[in-house]
Amino acid sequence: MSGRFLVLEGIDGCGKTTQIEALRAWLPASGLMGPGARLVVTREPGGTALGRALRALLLSPPEDAAPSSLSELLLYAADRAQHVEACLRPALASGDWVLCDRFTGSTAAYQGYGRGLSLATIHQLETLATAGLEADLTLWLDLPLAGSLRRRGDRPADRIESAGDAFLQRVSDGFATLARQRGWQRVDGGLPREQVTARCRELIATQLGGAPSREGHG
Repeated sequence: MSGRFLVLEGIDGCGKTTQIEALRAWLPASGLMGPGARLVVTREPGGTALGRALRALLLSPPEDAAPSSLSELLLYAADRAQHVEACLRPALASGDWVLCDRFTGSTAAYQGYGRGLSLATIHQLETLATAGLEADLTLWLDLPLAGSLRRRGDRPADRIESAGDAFLQRVSDGFATLARQRGWQRVDGGLPREQVTARCRELIATQLGGAPSREGHG
């Protein structure tokens, strides 16, 4: 039996963390998962021991050690390659379900549309790092940048978040473009939390109720 791979994408502040915790509680009792299947909840960057070290370098590097845009992209690719090999593929091969906070779409949005790096290069690295692994379902929590900034409030920004509003708007626009291109399921992240949760559950039940296909989903 093959497991299922579910990804949540969106700009910071869109509600991914809240919805992942809601899905963590709901999925094991939903009746969707096969007998004996576990729910693996993970994230990028940081889903492995190596990934946690890379996450620190990416988001909170030592003074004067911030990576260049290209170095940043390569570090994300390294995190993903380790994540796929050490966590995602073994879990899916065991019939487990994987719930992941960010995957390849975030790299295209942040490093491609945000940083302006070549989308063709990003796609090549994505192909190399994933070896063809793609999500069965990607939920895009769509929230305008103004809403994201309002939710963040006075919380200290990490290195990516502090790149400026123009950068974050390009990222937000990039997510919208990627959602159309890759067939993601849009969820209005501006709705009340309970309504967002209900919509996520509905989409998962509708989209993942049949037989899985590991390659070729957006």
